[in-house]
Amino acid sequence: MNRKQKITLWVGLFNIVFLLLFPPFDSLSVTGANALIFAGFSFVFSHGNQEVINTDVLFLEMVVLLVNVGIAWLLFRDTPPRQGSVRRFNVQNVILVIVAVNLTIVLLFPPFENVFEVSRAIIPSFQGFYFIFSADPMHAIITPVLYEEVVFVLFNGALLWLFFRKEKSAELTPKQAMELMRKISGKH
Repeated sequence: MNRKQKITLWVGLFNIVFLLLFPPFDSLSVTGANALIFAGFSFVFSHGNQEVINTDVLFLEMVVLLVNVGIAWLLFRDTPPRQGSVRRFNVQNVILVIVAVNLTIVLLFPPFENVFEVSRAIIPSFQGFYFIFSADPMHAIITPVLYEEVVFVLFNGALLWLFFRKEKSAELTPKQAMELMRKISGKH
């Protein structure tokens, strides 16, 4: 493990502690239908009696964080330099960065529905994607749709990462290596 990977693990651990200290909360709706609405993020020990931790969103935050730490871990791995070439950003690394950015955007702009539709009093409808820190208090996060978004990004990222992997060349046998050295040196 190199220095950059150690830093990545420490930053990931700090973020996990931060997520657990300031989890997302839901509060009981004003509709009286015992529907929970998104109440924002607050300190874990200072929430009100009518608030509960939104474990679905907290779980998604943890998954996205761990995936991003894993992506950073892969990006910072030591790779042996090739002869005569400079290490460049390859396609697989670009895919990892795009997946990390997409997961972050998905969590910053989750899907919301109106609180009255959570109680199923009227036909539910999608309200849109809003910035998580400025969403209307009368909106609730649609966690099944948020799960689908995260799974979609992870699945497609994994497929693209595997699709663009480099084929490893076959290792030479000792006899083939000797013949190659003779050809290169000009001795037959």
